[in-house]
Amino acid sequence: MGLELIIFIASILFGIFLYWRESNGNGAYRFVNKMVNSKELQMTPDSKKGFIYQQTFIPRLIFVVSLFLIVAVLVQFLTPFEIFGSYNGLSAFSSTILGTIVGTYVANFVIKSSKVIEEQSDSIEEKIEHAVEKGKDFIDDLKNKDNKTVQETQEDPKIESKSKSEEKSARDRLKDKGLM
Repeated sequence: MGLELIIFIASILFGIFLYWRESNGNGAYRFVNKMVNSKELQMTPDSKKGFIYQQTFIPRLIFVVSLFLIVAVLVQFLTPFEIFGSYNGLSAFSSTILGTIVGTYVANFVIKSSKVIEEQSDSIEEKIEHAVEKGKDFIDDLKNKDNKTVQETQEDPKIESKSKSEEKSARDRLKDKGLM
């Protein structure tokens, strides 16, 4: 079980490497495409599609299985190791295929998310700058408002003292209304 886990993790890293390598350039896929297809069916020069890169699940699975099948057959006949001769060999073979497929999807996620982050980084910077400017304006308003309130509070006691002295008592107000 430990060896299978190591093989699985290594194959995930291998899948990430394959996807990353093919995302940078697809020369082998272009070569095979030119050899197999006629001029009308060949891919366009600006296409980035590869064996794994920008492929759906089934073509990706077929390529990975055929790649590992060719490698396993070569190892079977050129070395004394018998990959298809035991359960452990078949288990390692299937773990390698599954790990490589998982690795290609992990790499796809990482590459796409990094592109989205790069695109959104400008708008995030603008949003942060806008928020900082709003905060500065708010602080300036608070400072100015505090000065105004201090001035108003200094003026208010004078007004209140005058208004209290000028103000009539409740009894006088009731008399003015004719209620008393």
